[in-house]
Amino acid sequence: RGEGLMKAYLQLLSEVLNYGASKENRTGIGSHSLFARQLRCDLSATFPLLTSKKIHFKSVVHELLWFIRGDTNVAGLHQHGVTIWDEWADERGDLGPIYGCQWRAWQAADGRRIDQLGQLIENIRRQPDSRRLLISAWNVGELDMMRLAPCHVLFQFYVHKGKLSCQLYQRSADVFLGVPFNIASYALLTRMVAQVCGLHAYELIISFGDIHLYKNHVAQAREQLSRTPGPLPRLQLNPDVRDIDSFSEADIHLLDYNPHPAIQASVAV
Repeated sequence: RGEGLMKAYLQLLSEVLNYGASKENRTGIGSHSLFARQLRCDLSATFPLLTSKKIHFKSVVHELLWFIRGDTNVAGLHQHGVTIWDEWADERGDLGPIYGCQWRAWQAADGRRIDQLGQLIENIRRQPDSRRLLISAWNVGELDMMRLAPCHVLFQFYVHKGKLSCQLYQRSADVFLGVPFNIASYALLTRMVAQVCGLHAYELIISFGDIHLYKNHVAQAREQLSRTPGPLPRLQLNPDVRDIDSFSEADIHLLDYNPHPAIQASVAV
């Protein structure tokens, strides 16, 4: 099924490139855009990190750990040499109440701060059949305070026969740069949550709203589509970690990753 993911992703990239509607957007860089597509990733054996181009896995890991800490200042990423959020930060490095804040300290109307991730894990352990195992980053009352509104806005977990699956809804998806990164990030999160809840990770499903290819990424997309992808890598987590807040980079090991070279492309800010 790992090969199936690579084929499905490349087919989606080709579809957006060849059939996407020409649309304008807030970045000023035009795009080819489609609406409402979906990818499914098997997490039971391999790890869905694309092999048709090299993905900087260190950045995936440290961004996710940064979200889990509830951090919203780029200084926490700079400690590990990660600069992927710099374009949106203010002069102090702050990004406003983005993902980490919403996941760990959602501001309620009565003044409470709600730890959505902590509550989610407790609910998976106690009520695995619940239909409310979800986290939202789309806090309408705080969108104007965010330097970048959430792209991956809602995710829900599902437990069946000791297996954990996750479905992510992504309202806006940069198919060339962002989507491979998002796949890896939520696959890693699902593996981590599964481990701390005593479950096996099974499947990641990503449902896209506006999925687009920026027009300054067309040549890069064609290059990627010309490549034959190889086998997907594997992921090992330190089995002793049983608390979501206790994971560090040292507990996350990517094995047998042999991708094609990276393809450089500028992010649309």
